[in-house]
Amino acid sequence: MKTKSSRPVRRSLGKDGGAGDGQGLEGDSGEDRGMSSSNGKAPSWQTERLGSLAQVKGGKRLPKGEKLLTEPTPFPYIRVCDFNAFSVDLSDIQYLTPEIQEKISRYIITKEDVFISIAGTIGRVGTIPESLDGANLTENAARVVLERDGSLDKEFLKYCLASPEIQQDIASRRSKNAQPKLALAQIKDLEISLPPLPEQKKIAHILSTVQRAIEAQERVIQTTTELKKALMHKLFTEGLRNEPQKQTEIGPVPESWEVVELGSLAKVGNGSTPKRANEAYWEGGIIPWLNSTKIHDRFITEADQFVTPQAVKECHLPKVAPNSLLIAITGQGKTLGNSAITRIETCINQHLAYAQFHTAKIVPDFVLWFMQTRYDYLRSIAHGGGSTKGALTCGFLKTLPIPVPATDEQKEIVTVFKTLEDKQGSATSKQAVLQGLFRTLLHELMTAKTRVNHLNIAAAKPGASNHERSQS
Repeated sequence: MKTKSSRPVRRSLGKDGGAGDGQGLEGDSGEDRGMSSSNGKAPSWQTERLGSLAQVKGGKRLPKGEKLLTEPTPFPYIRVCDFNAFSVDLSDIQYLTPEIQEKISRYIITKEDVFISIAGTIGRVGTIPESLDGANLTENAARVVLERDGSLDKEFLKYCLASPEIQQDIASRRSKNAQPKLALAQIKDLEISLPPLPEQKKIAHILSTVQRAIEAQERVIQTTTELKKALMHKLFTEGLRNEPQKQTEIGPVPESWEVVELGSLAKVGNGSTPKRANEAYWEGGIIPWLNSTKIHDRFITEADQFVTPQAVKECHLPKVAPNSLLIAITGQGKTLGNSAITRIETCINQHLAYAQFHTAKIVPDFVLWFMQTRYDYLRSIAHGGGSTKGALTCGFLKTLPIPVPATDEQKEIVTVFKTLEDKQGSATSKQAVLQGLFRTLLHELMTAKTRVNHLNIAAAKPGASNHERSQS
C-alpha cells in the first residue's frame, strides 16, 4: 500500500526489529513503551531505503603518480585509516597540493554528511569534525548526503549504520572479489528503520553520551601510557634524589646507583612443556603452569593451565617462586622481550625465562619496570645477525646489566608506576563496561526494544540547570 508521499513504500518493521519483551519507561503510553502492532513491531516506526532519504556519493583517489603531503595545506585528504570512533583521528591527517585538489575538488565531504568505508575495512561509519569541513575523501569511502526535508537526523543515521543489523546486511552485500568492496548502489538499497524525528534525536543523544564517556576513558588511558613512558626514561636515568649522574653500560644513572648483572641478583633459568599426549601430566593437574601468552598480564595472579605433581617430578619442571621476574625469550609479534612478575608459585614453559631473586637489596617490581625500558634492546639482541628465529638465552640474561639504587628509592619508584598502573587499569575497566553498555543500547534502541519517545534527558546534559533537573 503506497503512502501519500512521493517516496517509496513505507512499511512497519519486520519481525527482527520488534519491541522485544515490551519493557519501557515508566509513565510512557503503550506505544512509547514499545508495545507492538499486530506484526510484532513498533507502530510508529517505518522502514525506508537509504537511497530515498539521502544521496550516496563516492570519494576519489589521487591522480596517478601523485602523493599526499605530510606538511599541512588548506586541503586535507581523509583516508579510511583516519576513521576512528565514529569520527576522524586528526593525528596523522595528510594533505593535497592546490593543483591536485583542483582536479578532484568535487569529491569532498562536509560536516553534515555521514561517511562509510567501502573497501578494505568495510562498514566503518561516522561524521567529520568541523575542522575538516570540505576535505577531500578517499575513493575507499562514500559519503551519505542527507535530504533537506529534515526527516533523518545525521547523528541517528551514523549510529543506525553501525548497528549489528545493518552491519550484518552490509557484510552480505560486499562483492566476493579478492578485494571485497561495497558498491554505492548497495548502500542506497540498505533498509533503515526510521522512528519519528524526536525519537531519532533522543536515541542519538543517548548513544553519543555513552560514546563520549568511552572516549574520555580512552584519553585517560593514552595520557597515562605517555606519562609512564616519559617517567621510565626520567626515573631510570635521574632517579628521585636529584643526584649527579654517571655514565654506565646502560647509559647515565645517578651516582649512588650500582649497575650489576642480573645473574648476581637472581637465579636465572627457563621451563619446559610436559608431553601433551601423556594424560598423567595434565589430567587433574593442580600446579600452575604458564605459557608465554601470560607475559602480557604484567602482574600474574592466576594460571589458565595446570600440571600434575608427576609432571613436575618426571619432567624436572622448576617451581618459580612468587615475585620472580618472567621474560619472554621467544615469541611471535610483540611477545618476545616482554616481562612480567608472577605473584604465584608456578611452573613455566620453555619460551619463558625466570629470574628468582635471592637478595634483599632488590625490589622485584623495580626490576620489572626497568625491563620495560629494555624491550627494544632485548628484541634487537634476539634478532642480532639478521636472525629470523629470534630468541634470548638464559646465558645472555644472566649478564644483563640492572641498576640497583637503595631499596627505599626503588620502592618509591615502584609506587609512582603502581599509581599510574592503577589509574590506567581503572580507566580500562570503566571503558570496557561502557563499551558493553554501548553495544547493548545500540541494539536495543535501533530495534525498538527500548523506546525513548517521552524520556526527559535534560539532566544528562552537561550544565543542565537545576530547574531542568527538577523536571527530569
